[in-house]
Amino acid sequence: MRLAHLALPVRDQERSRRFYATYFGFGAGPAQRYDDGVLIIRNADGFDLALAASPDPGPLPSFLHFGFRVDSPARVRELLARVSADGVQVVEEVEEPGLVSFKCVDPDGYVVEVYWE
Repeated sequence: MRLAHLALPVRDQERSRRFYATYFGFGAGPAQRYDDGVLIIRNADGFDLALAASPDPGPLPSFLHFGFRVDSPARVRELLARVSADGVQVVEEVEEPGLVSFKCVDPDGYVVEVYWE
């Protein structure tokens, strides 16, 4: 068994699609729109993000976040440099012997972590 999708309410589906395609590889294959308006985007591992249009995703608990594990500290640093250069808000950086990570904020305020450990 493995986790296969995450559903997020978002203000602007296309803006969110571009964000996740640009930084997190959610451009594998064409996006799929369902009759209820949900937009599904997929990464190369077959993980789906279901983006549902919502005028207000609502307040989020401070601990709520989701993360992407990468294969090297260099990959974390490379993506951190890229999101920073593009003006994406970075809210945390960790550089320790067994953990290199950062957390950034997506267009709807969801905290996304990229980490190696």
